[in-house]
Amino acid sequence: MNRIPPRSGAAFTLDAGARLTVFDPEGTQVSDLVAYSLADVREVISNGRTFDYEETIALTTGNTLWSNRSNPMLEIVGDSVGKHDFLLTPCSEDTFRHFYPEHPVHRGCFGNLAEALQPWGITADDIPTAFNIFMNVPVNGANGKLEVLPPVSKAGDSIAMVAQMDCVIGLTACSAYASNGGSFKPIDYSID
Repeated sequence: MNRIPPRSGAAFTLDAGARLTVFDPEGTQVSDLVAYSLADVREVISNGRTFDYEETIALTTGNTLWSNRSNPMLEIVGDSVGKHDFLLTPCSEDTFRHFYPEHPVHRGCFGNLAEALQPWGITADDIPTAFNIFMNVPVNGANGKLEVLPPVSKAGDSIAMVAQMDCVIGLTACSAYASNGGSFKPIDYSID
């Protein structure tokens, strides 16, 4: 088991066929996930392709996360929460200035991912919209308005994905106040 401390990030490779399980060890904590093809990091996880091919924004067990080149990247094979977001971009210094002017500016998931992914030549400009694990973003059906509510995940909840190609994965313990119900906790992950 690997631990990502609160408000930080990590990056690692995930071989095709390997299973990545992300755990919320204490409950109510979001984790931003991005994925790149190890063979060519210009191939990256895509929310648009995923929504198109899966025909839903409510992604859970049985759904696949697709790349910008229309290739399957990660298949969700287990999910004890069933509530995740793939609409909102990783929080950043700009996010903190915009939404949290009363709090100190933090580099957020965007800055944490940029630092963690540097060894693979991935820059800040290469970071896409993340698959925000455990993030609770209801969409109002009448007007399409988004809301960010605390996660419904409880201590020990998890999501498991099997890699469909060799990947570079970026993963965080999210830093934004609204996303995590105002507190910051660790994220755990395992690779099998």
